[in-house]
Amino acid sequence: MVNQMLPDKEVILSARKLCKVYLMGEVTVNALKNVDLDLYKGDLTVLLGASGSGKSTLLNIIGGLDVASSGSVFYLDQDLSKLTDRELTNYRRLNVGFVFQFYNLISSLTARENVALVTDISIDPMTPEEALELVGLQGRMDHFPSQLSGGEQQRVAIARAIAKRPKILLCDEPTGALDVKTGKLVLSVLDQVNRQTETTTAIITHNVAIGGMGDVVIRMSSGEVVERIENETRTNVEEIEW
Repeated sequence: MVNQMLPDKEVILSARKLCKVYLMGEVTVNALKNVDLDLYKGDLTVLLGASGSGKSTLLNIIGGLDVASSGSVFYLDQDLSKLTDRELTNYRRLNVGFVFQFYNLISSLTARENVALVTDISIDPMTPEEALELVGLQGRMDHFPSQLSGGEQQRVAIARAIAKRPKILLCDEPTGALDVKTGKLVLSVLDQVNRQTETTTAIITHNVAIGGMGDVVIRMSSGEVVERIENETRTNVEEIEW
């Protein structure tokens, strides 16, 4: 296991000895086993692993969508494991943006209106127009999801996630429903957003090739972190072959 240190970077989220146990009938499933994770301010981290490796469970816990069976998660100096459901909701609303494999757009609302759902309840958001321009959809703001391609819908979902200026952006298989060309376009948008806004970003994927675009690559297997690599340079998304 490679465990290089990043001494000059600020840790924005730290998880230690995370375990997650599910009971499925009489079967005990250990989804996470003593996982340690640090997300550094402004970094793009790629979490690699096959289906069932625990990466989505880890993302859900650090994003406040689920709680660990044991272990701790600190966002700055806030211990998420000690928060109430209401406090976790507030943590998600104020600090975390989510992008999933499926876009979860409201079909009766335009791209602008879908993004406004988030900006209307945020403290210091971008305007919907700013967020959509950042993902290259300034000319498609008043289109409905049915009038947009899959890649465009995913970019609306990214705009919605970043519009509230989250401290952490968590992306779970964001290219999973897209073809290679469109997937690369979406990854380029995420790369651009990370660089321009310095939003700490974590991308979950089973695609090993995507690891090159990250500052840090963490590989998971059977609920454990088995390798951690710091890339000296980030690969341009256009150069990724997959």
